[in-house]
Amino acid sequence: MTAATEGVVNLPETIPVNKQPRNWRKAGIIVAFCAIPVTVLVVFTYLPFGSMVGYSFFKMKYIGPREWVGLQNYIDVFSRPDTLSSLKLSLYYMVGAIIQVILALYLSTILAFKVRGGNIFKAIYFFPYLINGIAVGFIFKFFYTRGFVLDTVLQWCGFQLDQLPYWLRDQSINNWSLVGASIWRFLGQAVILFIGSIMSIDQTLYEAAEIDGANKFQQFLHIILPGIKTILVLNIILSITGSLSAFEGPYVITSGANGTATLFVLMDRLAHVNQKVGLASAMAIVLLIIILVFAILQQILFKFIFRDADDGVAKAKKQAKRIERQHHRLAQKNAPIFRNGSRIGKER
Repeated sequence: MTAATEGVVNLPETIPVNKQPRNWRKAGIIVAFCAIPVTVLVVFTYLPFGSMVGYSFFKMKYIGPREWVGLQNYIDVFSRPDTLSSLKLSLYYMVGAIIQVILALYLSTILAFKVRGGNIFKAIYFFPYLINGIAVGFIFKFFYTRGFVLDTVLQWCGFQLDQLPYWLRDQSINNWSLVGASIWRFLGQAVILFIGSIMSIDQTLYEAAEIDGANKFQQFLHIILPGIKTILVLNIILSITGSLSAFEGPYVITSGANGTATLFVLMDRLAHVNQKVGLASAMAIVLLIIILVFAILQQILFKFIFRDADDGVAKAKKQAKRIERQHHRLAQKNAPIFRNGSRIGKER
């Protein structure tokens, strides 16, 4: 026996042994395919984001000299009346997002089970989500205009036109009008996500609950809510982040007039009309931080709410992953070493 073969170890047959030499051409193709999307992501997402962070520390226009102002733009975000008003305006849309999730949860709990005409209602709720945001803006612009659709319907119900408010001009109600348009458009998306999640719950749980005497509300509380908590968190995150970045509705319907300018509408005005690129960039960074903070707070809140909702599946998954990691480390420790396509192995 030669010295090269003395180190060969007879491994169990359960551990696969690859005797083929490494295919560098195949590895190159894999790297090339990965390089293209990663390059696109870096060039068109991360580099512009890095540039925007840099712009936020300057007083600058798109063309012309720049002046270093440090954190002054960030101070202006929290001190200027118009930016503060836009930040407060986000609360309207956040309340609207919560109403949207509650309404979607209620409708999806009904439509997830056998209901006469359920598919028609699903299509009706989801259809507005398929319409372009600009088109939705024009629809509601005429819907809320004085003397048009909404006022006409309310007059049929007995209201006098003089008693009705100006839905887009009255600052006590115009933001709620825009929030209503946003709920109308995005409700269907949340309903469909909830329905898919509720239908994936094991039906035997409902049967067992009925045998135990649980009513429908108790089934919703102890079976449906814990079963859809992942989609519920996802829906709330999407709704809250969407509410903070509302743009199309207020931009098309009111152009940000009469106190309806959201953060995105104001950013567009500052950056493209007033040429305050540094301040608009600082607003974008602040908005990103707010969204991240809300996402983290939501995760913490839902972990607290569903802390007792584990039915043993999560613990079993953690234990299975731990055992899998132990097996993987053991296999790596006992795996043979290949060099130039030949196994040189290691002695036990």
